[in-house]
Amino acid sequence: MLQRKQLTKEQALQKLRHYCAYQERSHVEVKEKLYSFGLRKQMVEESMAQLIEEDYLNEERFAIQFAGGKFRMKQWGRVKIKHELKQKQVSTYCINKAMKEIDEADYEKTLNKLAKQKWGLVKGAGVNGFVKMAKTTDYLLQKGYEPELIRKVVAELKEEKNE
Repeated sequence: MLQRKQLTKEQALQKLRHYCAYQERSHVEVKEKLYSFGLRKQMVEESMAQLIEEDYLNEERFAIQFAGGKFRMKQWGRVKIKHELKQKQVSTYCINKAMKEIDEADYEKTLNKLAKQKWGLVKGAGVNGFVKMAKTTDYLLQKGYEPELIRKVVAELKEEKNE
């Protein structure tokens, strides 16, 4: 069994400063990292407090960055982003703040673009308007978009393509 060398609180803090400076981190990620260095609960709590004080760790900033990044890069919808942030144990306040940062016009534009792309890709024998609607809807739900927005967009697509 490999025994890892236990770091002192100061060594762990130094490593965590780099870890947090490189990319925004959630409190849970940082806490796990501190425990992985062999620190005890008391030292972990003190280290977390110090990182927050020094502004290396900021849950609100993390939530906003995470939401913006997942929306821009992976084109995730709000439902999926919220779910992921909850998994990372981010507070409801920070999640709501992050959701407000996503521009409504960009959100609708992205949803429309994804719907059109998927609609155009659904081909094959026996593919009718209903199959296209179902496959497009399933795809957009999986991406994390709200069902009521999806229904509206898919209905418009169906009208437009007259299928």
